Amino acid sequence: MISVIETGGKQYIVKSGDVLRVEKLACAAGDTVTFDKVLFVGDENGGNVKLGTPYLPEITVSASCVAQGRADKIRVVKYKRKVRYRRVHGHRQAFTSVKIA
Repeated sequence: MISVIETGGKQYIVKSGDVLRVEKLACAAGDTVTFDKVLFVGDENGGNVKLGTPYLPEITVSASCVAQGRADKIRVVKYKRKVRYRRVHGHRQAFTSVKIA
């Protein structure tokens, strides 16, 4: 089964056993997370398709929380020429790794 879920303002195509990084969720490692915003459910070969408008009622996708973490640092640079204006700011985005059940 393939599903499309929405979490953190993004949509993910998932199937059983997938491990993915999503925006930070309030869970600890080993906890169970339930995604209730399911947009699509179907077989891998294209049969038995259910499409939500926008979500499918009473269908959920469960996952286990693997780890909490932070991504690599990125540099945000502001620069204006001729006026000696430079600003450098770093950012590390928090994420949660989940394994789809």
